[in-house]
Amino acid sequence: MTDDTPGNPPCFAHELVNGFPVDPDAWRDVNRFRKAQRARLLDLRRAQSQEMRQREAEVIAAGLDRLVNPAPGLIVAAYWPIRAEPDLRGWMAAAHARGARIALPVVVGRNAPVRFREWAPGAKMERGVWNIPVPVSGAWLAPDLVIAPVLGLDSVGFRLGNGGGYYDRTLAALSPRPTVIGTGQGFSAMETIYPMPWDIGMDHGVLGDGTVRDFRTL
Repeated sequence: MTDDTPGNPPCFAHELVNGFPVDPDAWRDVNRFRKAQRARLLDLRRAQSQEMRQREAEVIAAGLDRLVNPAPGLIVAAYWPIRAEPDLRGWMAAAHARGARIALPVVVGRNAPVRFREWAPGAKMERGVWNIPVPVSGAWLAPDLVIAPVLGLDSVGFRLGNGGGYYDRTLAALSPRPTVIGTGQGFSAMETIYPMPWDIGMDHGVLGDGTVRDFRTL
């Protein structure tokens, strides 16, 4: 997707989005900005060499090790890399070996929160929505920690994703709210995404240039 979809469908008849009053002209301008930034960042991703992608994934994994203790009982929702996202499957396997339970997001309905299905190295996978691999079977889990891939990550922790709104909807629906870490390439850093009322900020950010941020203190 290239357009930005809020956490809930908009109702411009009342100028409300997700229960918040939003000026339609402002939202149109923000949507155009995000669409342009999304295209720019995707181009940068595609231009990366495989060696650089691997190097940055290793740097991100080291940053995650600074923040996460994957002890037995911890439930970590990660992701299967698509569209040249940082490949953290090695980190996921290592966390699983240390006793953490790993889950992957599964889209279960349009404009609905995703669910998280347990994954382990060697698990049988199938193609889900948008051909994203998901586990064929496994328990549905409520994560303690969510690792969310970002295209852009702004200076106060708001995330620019692929535009579907799934992470915002999901994080808004989870109770208790898990800790959320946004991960992306070094070029993902940006000053602002012009956050809207439904955008949900990350607690931490880990980027491929070695940046590790704690946004909870801002």
